[in-house]
Amino acid sequence: MPFLERLVLHRAETRAWALYDFANSAMFTVVITAIFPIYFRQVAAEGMDDDLKRRLFAGATTASLAFVALLGPILGAISDTARIKKKLFGAFLGLGVLANAGMFFIGPGDGVLACVLFALVNLGAAGSFVFYDALIVSVAAPSERDRLSTAAYAIGYLGGGVCLAICLALIEKPEWFGLGTALGASLAEKSLPARVGFLFVALWWAGFSIPFFLRVKEVEIVRAAGAHERSRPIRSAIARLRSTGRELRSLRHAFVFLLAFFAYNEGIGTVIRMATTIGDERGIETGVLIQCVLLVQFVGVPASLAFGKLAGRFGAKRAILAAVVVYVGIAVLAYRLTTPGEFLVLAILVGLVQGGAQALSRSLFASLIPPHKAGEFFGFFATLEKFAGLAGPAVFAFAPSSGFAIVVLIGFFALGAVLLAFVDVDAGHAAALRMEQRALDSR
Repeated sequence: MPFLERLVLHRAETRAWALYDFANSAMFTVVITAIFPIYFRQVAAEGMDDDLKRRLFAGATTASLAFVALLGPILGAISDTARIKKKLFGAFLGLGVLANAGMFFIGPGDGVLACVLFALVNLGAAGSFVFYDALIVSVAAPSERDRLSTAAYAIGYLGGGVCLAICLALIEKPEWFGLGTALGASLAEKSLPARVGFLFVALWWAGFSIPFFLRVKEVEIVRAAGAHERSRPIRSAIARLRSTGRELRSLRHAFVFLLAFFAYNEGIGTVIRMATTIGDERGIETGVLIQCVLLVQFVGVPASLAFGKLAGRFGAKRAILAAVVVYVGIAVLAYRLTTPGEFLVLAILVGLVQGGAQALSRSLFASLIPPHKAGEFFGFFATLEKFAGLAGPAVFAFAPSSGFAIVVLIGFFALGAVLLAFVDVDAGHAAALRMEQRALDSR
């Protein structure tokens, strides 16, 4: 079909790869962004003051992402040596899904349990993305990656929106599902619909990941692992990382892009993870917060596809720069946030640029690295992504106020835009191809 071909979804393996965005976006939307942060503040952390709630929630995020950030390059190198990206992907996916399902047992006052499970969900999701992102080189040609990446994000927004709508119906109309509670019910009884929602998300995440295992295949690596590497994969991975680190420095434009990505993704990740916490702190009603997050998902579907077209016409770099400029405006508006109407405007703006910026960052980086070391280079990519993801919540955890933290994030967006301006995409792509050819010649 011409439409699917334009989106690079005309092959079974690309559809299966993109469907993982549909699977995990349900978790990101419900658990990371919309319902769980509010559930934590209002149920799990019952009795704590607002400042402690914010610090605990941000601290759990920081700890889990720091762990993946430190392990990411080693895991990526091991996967390239032993050709086990899908197995490691499955291990982290399983951890995340089980922790997500375990949230069913979080009741009033279970703040510590909530933080532990939330950290494990973050760990499982972040770890799976190291290998998911790297496998884009296995399913799509360089000319297809921008379109496939943005299509996957659009599908992800659709999945997140549909799943959030179902979970919202569970909470707002529990009687539709036989979960109604009597007058005078305890907080634990009233929390049942939300907890069933967390269990539903875990099943969604696992179920829609199945095609990935069935259809996505790893491409043959250029240099097969020797007996020494297979017997000592961790030591060999560390040695390969040293080599990859030197190679990354020689890939100047890929290196500068990573620094730019670290800076601007700092702000993007923090907006995703802390938006509802900020809104709740500013007195925005829970229903409004969740409805705005739902709006983001459905605005994001056509917006992500539009960014794929923008990248085709103007280049991925320019499209990302445009998104970063919009994010500066979003941060300025968030600093002054006081009303539900302002939060609605923020939600629409985020929906317009969030998916496009992240999708094109993934595909742009893939064009700047040699395919035979995708796992290792995406390990570095994941490391910077997670350090960015943890630094933002850390700022919120230790800043004297959320307003001060937002000012810091504006600086990160500005720094990312400046660094990205120095990336020469054509020169970077040519350098990656030369490195790939040298690897082929040395076989």
